[in-house]
Amino acid sequence: MKHISILFSITTVVLLFNTSLNSQIDPDIFSKFQSEFYEIDGYKINVEVKGEGDPIFFLPGGPGNSHDYMQANFGQYYKSHTVVFFDFLGRGKSDDAKNPSEYSVENDVALIESLRKALNFDKISIVGHSYGTVPAQAYAIKYPDNVNKLFLISGFHSGAMWQTNCDSYNHYAKTHFPEKWKQVDSLRALGYVSSQEPLKSLYASFPTKYIYYHNTSIKGNRPNEPYRNWSDEVYVTIIGRDGDFDVSGSMINQDYRQDLKHVKAKTMIVAGRYDGVSTPEFNIQYKTFMPEAQFEMFENSAHNPYLEEPEKFYKLFDTFFEIK
Repeated sequence: MKHISILFSITTVVLLFNTSLNSQIDPDIFSKFQSEFYEIDGYKINVEVKGEGDPIFFLPGGPGNSHDYMQANFGQYYKSHTVVFFDFLGRGKSDDAKNPSEYSVENDVALIESLRKALNFDKISIVGHSYGTVPAQAYAIKYPDNVNKLFLISGFHSGAMWQTNCDSYNHYAKTHFPEKWKQVDSLRALGYVSSQEPLKSLYASFPTKYIYYHNTSIKGNRPNEPYRNWSDEVYVTIIGRDGDFDVSGSMINQDYRQDLKHVKAKTMIVAGRYDGVSTPEFNIQYKTFMPEAQFEMFENSAHNPYLEEPEKFYKLFDTFFEIK
């Protein structure tokens, strides 16, 4: 789903928050964190930790994004918890893999566990957004006794869901922008895949209404220093070279539907009614797969409810994490 890569490139560029909407957000949040590099399996991994109290790991989307947009929107929780932001292998300030085959959901899960041990935490809570919900769920299933709370925002429960959402978005793009879609069809007929130019740029030019329901030009905070906010190589490896149309890579092999009922962590599922990336049709299936979880539909949001309905979102978040 290269529109997801576009989404998260845009998401990091415009960076997911509006200070006028939520007084909790700190416009100077990045200056409050410092990078520390942990050597894990021969690679330097960028980790930024701050605060005291129960630890929360924040997992960004993509796959391909750096941690920055999550820090922009959740960094302020260092006041109540130990917040942990980090860049997965090949993303942000972390090292690139020697071989792209090392980019996988499974290795992302392994990195979470390595960091938990390196930081000497017994149990952790996890907040994942979009792709970040994938390793979050996989970790909670593999290490059920290590997770205290699980907060999933606009997520995916399986590779099949990711594929179906690709199909859903492509139907939307085709029916709403038929003139532009003719160009897509022409390039597809010539054998171009979504990671190749010129199809890559053409696909990226579709409007972002499926990301934001009301305001497609939300502006926000981002670090002043140079940073890598996106890795195409990671995305293509995990989702597939033609991932906007045919999901492959390690993502297609993920399927948590039968295992989610075994997750021990207290869980919150958040979805946006107008999300064109993680659609409500599949998000509401969590009610079946995780009947004990709390489910909240944001009726005036798309893929980023913490931006479009911040008052409701942060109130829900604070209540879930018992923040006063």
